[in-house]
Amino acid sequence: MVATAIRSGPHQGLLRWLDGNGIAHVVHEHRETFTAPGTARAEGVDPHTFLKIVAIRAADGRTVLAAVEATEHVDLRKIRRILGRGEVRLLTEQEMSDLAPDCDVGAIPAVGRLFDLPLIADFALRDAAAVSFNAGSHRWSVRVERAAWEHAAGVLYADIASGEDDRPAWVLS
Repeated sequence: MVATAIRSGPHQGLLRWLDGNGIAHVVHEHRETFTAPGTARAEGVDPHTFLKIVAIRAADGRTVLAAVEATEHVDLRKIRRILGRGEVRLLTEQEMSDLAPDCDVGAIPAVGRLFDLPLIADFALRDAAAVSFNAGSHRWSVRVERAAWEHAAGVLYADIASGEDDRPAWVLS
């Protein structure tokens, strides 16, 4: 088990990235939450506009971030087909901590470029005018204009949500 210390503020690298890319943003502090739907509720935003971020590793060692609506799950079978790299799996808590040591485990921002990783987002996210995501902490999130975020973050869109099946992503792999 990885010990996590709750960060005292939003990820400073994220804030510099947003400012450096001219992305207007609003940072919110909220009660401590540990799920994307819970954070959307704490923020008072539509869960279809709050991004759940999942880190995935392919058998060849390649790591990607995947973004879906807070109410959805990432379908690892779809990610496997997209990457064309054989087996894929979710990163462990320790791997997440190693990947983003300045973030709370499970609160990585939806900006793969901060971690030299590609970001694949589900097509459904294109419908939102603005999106929110964790700001590296279980107590902080950020809201941005979706189009500005996707352009600066180099978001790749694909069908990656599990759809009607509510089982966790690890069950679907």
